[in-house]
Amino acid sequence: MKQLFDDVSFKCSVLVTKSYSTSFSMAVHMLAPSIRDAIYSIYGFVRFADEIVDSFHGFDKENLIIDFENEYYKAQKRGISLNPILNSFQHTVTKYNIADDLIQSFLKSMKMDLIKSDYNSTKEYQEYIYGSADVVGLMCLKVFVNGNDFMYEELKDEAMRLGSAFQKVNFLRDLKDDNLVLNRNYFPGFDLKTFDEKAKNDIIKEIEEDFRIAYQGIQKLPMEAKFGVYTAYVYYKKLLNKLENTPYHKIGNERIRVSNYSKAYLFANSFVTYKLKLV
Repeated sequence: MKQLFDDVSFKCSVLVTKSYSTSFSMAVHMLAPSIRDAIYSIYGFVRFADEIVDSFHGFDKENLIIDFENEYYKAQKRGISLNPILNSFQHTVTKYNIADDLIQSFLKSMKMDLIKSDYNSTKEYQEYIYGSADVVGLMCLKVFVNGNDFMYEELKDEAMRLGSAFQKVNFLRDLKDDNLVLNRNYFPGFDLKTFDEKAKNDIIKEIEEDFRIAYQGIQKLPMEAKFGVYTAYVYYKKLLNKLENTPYHKIGNERIRVSNYSKAYLFANSFVTYKLKLV
């Protein structure tokens, strides 16, 4: 039965999400059951593409990402793929009418990671952020609004700002590994050698503005999506707060984390806030 295969495919996307990000998987679990699988499938797709360019050292990354892209388009044309991650993703793309230009922009940013190590200009930085994060927010928004084009257009900017905020927090948290392991510098104007307290605070100020605008969109989301997205927002705000309170030299030498105990507290507190209709 095809339905059984599709069910298995979506379960594989759930497994990928839980294996790679306990925080994100917990936030997805706060979404309405009717839309969880679709968000898991989006995460599975973007995670696998990201792993190709970030983790598959010693393999032909360029051909692997090209093969991954080609197999996706075969799946989209056929309506099926024996790769369960691509099968579940193409199902979501079709069901929620996710525009191909979003997928192309995402894959373009992934390929940029294979050839670029420094994003020296603001234009390059913004282009990468758009493709690697903003469009992922827009893919998820397509699911959240479930075909409501008016709501999608109304919330596009806020969804993109939330995607930007999440990605920039990741860049700041992963500053050491991006520079020393992957030889990449995403923030224009400085690297580990020039990173100081002022640079850190300038980046945080930029991220806080993204969060401020994004929060306005969260308040307007459908009930099926609001709690889950708010939970992710609270987690990343906490992580940003930890980074803000960490001396710049420690950010450049270690990876800052939110403890599991703190995560549990944050999620519980988010639930209370949501139930009291404070968001």
